Amino acid sequence: MTITVSQIARRKDEGPALAALTAWDYLSAQLVDAADVDIALVGDSLAMPVLGYDTTVPLTLDEIIHHAKAVRRGVSEAFMVVDLPFLSYQISPEQALANAGKVMKETGAQAVKLEGGQPAMAATVARLTQIGIPVMGHVGLTPQSVHQFGGFRKQGKTAEDAERILQESLALERAGVFAIVLEHIPHEVAKTITQTLGIPTIGIGAGPHCDGQVLVTSDLWGLSAWQPPFAKPLVNLRSQAIQAVQQFCDQIHQTP
Repeated sequence: MTITVSQIARRKDEGPALAALTAWDYLSAQLVDAADVDIALVGDSLAMPVLGYDTTVPLTLDEIIHHAKAVRRGVSEAFMVVDLPFLSYQISPEQALANAGKVMKETGAQAVKLEGGQPAMAATVARLTQIGIPVMGHVGLTPQSVHQFGGFRKQGKTAEDAERILQESLALERAGVFAIVLEHIPHEVAKTITQTLGIPTIGIGAGPHCDGQVLVTSDLWGLSAWQPPFAKPLVNLRSQAIQAVQQFCDQIHQTP
């Protein structure tokens, strides 16, 4: 049976912790779904390891819809969330509503994810949730703001920044998000936010105290040429794949 928003909410108090992984096509979706992942995220992170962009910023709405359709065909049990790309929701709540609706209608996603928790973003989230669109929040290191941050740097390292992230999280909870991603922030900051909120937190590079964890699947599998410091691969498929291709080429080149 497919996981629901209400089941995700109950996991904060009842456990077990939520396991989330990204998926970007039919094959990756089949694999994470077969392994009983709770949440399959069609993250805009696909912009980098899958499409070769330097950041997530260039990814378009049409591109993520294309990939999300393939993921939907491969997922039968996991709860499917799709990121809204940069500038597809920040201009106005009505723009966000139109594009979130387009994503859900065309891909079959069960929720969308938005970055940021500023007052304007909380108002946008409130608009979506009032209409009935489930929204996952995302604070801390928000990759769509990479140029403003000056790189993929840990956030919340000062008391002022930690308080800001906490207040953004609270604003998103009040706006109606069903869960919130905490990315690349100090462990104690994530612990405080997790203990303060009544909704599940899902960490990525935010320590062990969150209500769940998410990783970019290509990092988990060791497929990426570079991994962030908080993502330790459990297998090195990149090396194995290259070796397999080399063996194939050697066999062909040695054929008379």
